[in-house]
Amino acid sequence: MAAPLEVTGSDTEAQPESVLAGVDSKKIQGRSLGQIAWMRLKRDKVALTGAVIVIVLILVAIFGPIFVQNPLTYHQNLIDPTYNRPKTGFWHSGISGDHWLGVEPGTGRDLLARIVHGARISLLVSFLATLLSVVIGTVMGITAGYFGGWVDYLISRAMDAFLAFPLLLFAIALVGVVSDGAFGLNGNGLRISVLVVVIGFFNWPYIGRIIRGQTLSLREREFVDAARSMGARNSYVLFKEVLPNLVAPILVYSTLLIPTNILFEAALSFLGVGVIPPTPSWGGMLTLAVPIYSSDPMYMIIPGMAIFITVLAFNLFGDGLRDALDPRGK
Repeated sequence: MAAPLEVTGSDTEAQPESVLAGVDSKKIQGRSLGQIAWMRLKRDKVALTGAVIVIVLILVAIFGPIFVQNPLTYHQNLIDPTYNRPKTGFWHSGISGDHWLGVEPGTGRDLLARIVHGARISLLVSFLATLLSVVIGTVMGITAGYFGGWVDYLISRAMDAFLAFPLLLFAIALVGVVSDGAFGLNGNGLRISVLVVVIGFFNWPYIGRIIRGQTLSLREREFVDAARSMGARNSYVLFKEVLPNLVAPILVYSTLLIPTNILFEAALSFLGVGVIPPTPSWGGMLTLAVPIYSSDPMYMIIPGMAIFITVLAFNLFGDGLRDALDPRGK
């Protein structure tokens, strides 16, 4: 039997120069977590569609009132006095070149203008309420999850109490108590402030529980133990080690909480405790449409579709963002 050939170490080891031959070193670069998430999000066409709709809605709410008609202007010449509804248009909606979505039965106010101004109210209330919920929920959740013990017990019981609170009844009662003026505010300024505080303050346990669970997992990780072993204070560990790792779930659940708050604001306006008429709101438009739905269905369909499209867009974007930021996703 022939002796095996002797192979030297230089022959068996792969040379970096030969492995990288013909490869441009500038094209080899690492990707950050943000870049990976963006690559995943770009592949999700449904989530991108939702994001585009959300951006359009925000731009419409900000700049739309500049380009539409006054939502409080009456056009009685377009209303049939016999039936108290628009004279022309599909289903007597009053749709025309001057009024793209028709006019309101009885008053002739432009529906497009009222939808655009209503978007401003809905998005303003939902964004501010979500911001308040996220701030309170993050602070309480990260405190409960990191310190544990009696601190966790007290905060968790507070979450249970808030979740069991009859929020809708409380909002109706509170608006009735402060209907004239309070805290130096009156009118719609007071109503919007009350809606933001009620919706935001009583919804923080939802995100608080999520942040608490994530913090319970993070506080046992190696990088947190390393920071403690080096003498880092609790404030440093919380804000420099734990909180940056909570940005992804905070962003995801914020986008999913916004449509919930939009629906809640619309429900309160529908019940008459939202913004004060004649200021337009989507829920208030639905209230006015209920008695005349059989004769003028378009007046209910248009604000209903505005709420449906807005909530659907935020939910689609939130689901896609959750998948993109999930480190276990492929």
